[in-house]
Amino acid sequence: MRPRAYLAGPDVFLPGAPAHAARKVAICARHGIEGRPPLNEDLASLGSFPAEAAWSTIFRKDIGMMEECDLAIANLTPFRGVSADSGTLVEIGWFLGRGRPVFGYSNSAVPFSARCAAHAAMLPDPIPGITVEGFGLADNLMIEGALVQAGGHPMLVPAGGSDQPFDSLDLFEACVALAAQRLGLT
Repeated sequence: MRPRAYLAGPDVFLPGAPAHAARKVAICARHGIEGRPPLNEDLASLGSFPAEAAWSTIFRKDIGMMEECDLAIANLTPFRGVSADSGTLVEIGWFLGRGRPVFGYSNSAVPFSARCAAHAAMLPDPIPGITVEGFGLADNLMIEGALVQAGGHPMLVPAGGSDQPFDSLDLFEACVALAAQRLGLT
């Protein structure tokens, strides 16, 4: 039986998310992993349910899918801010807390501290003197630490200092290959 990977990340919000997810699933299959993208394609079936019913249904469905998965592969490309998607970070913590491997990548080559400095230049922090760790990491040190502890490898980022498009799958494939190697599939 192939290991099942929860494909965490904000990719669900992309236009054409089902087709994008299908490409990710195909990449996983080439590496001996069953990719499980948490799409919300069944939201239309909720019809006129109140918002609380919709979000809680999605939450329960995603938790159920995570329960069925052996590992997570997370898209940690900055989303709607200087850091990774907050929902994805919750999912990483869920896998970390259960001792299941987590592998992550970001299509941003800009270190977290530089993204924070650029953001602060445009929109100053409300409290003067707030600092951000300057370790040159791809994102907050707790994210990097979780990946190293749970998957044994730092976040994969673009080489050469140039960002890749948000929906690029080059680093995703490298991350899947790394997971397959760590799981002894290759």
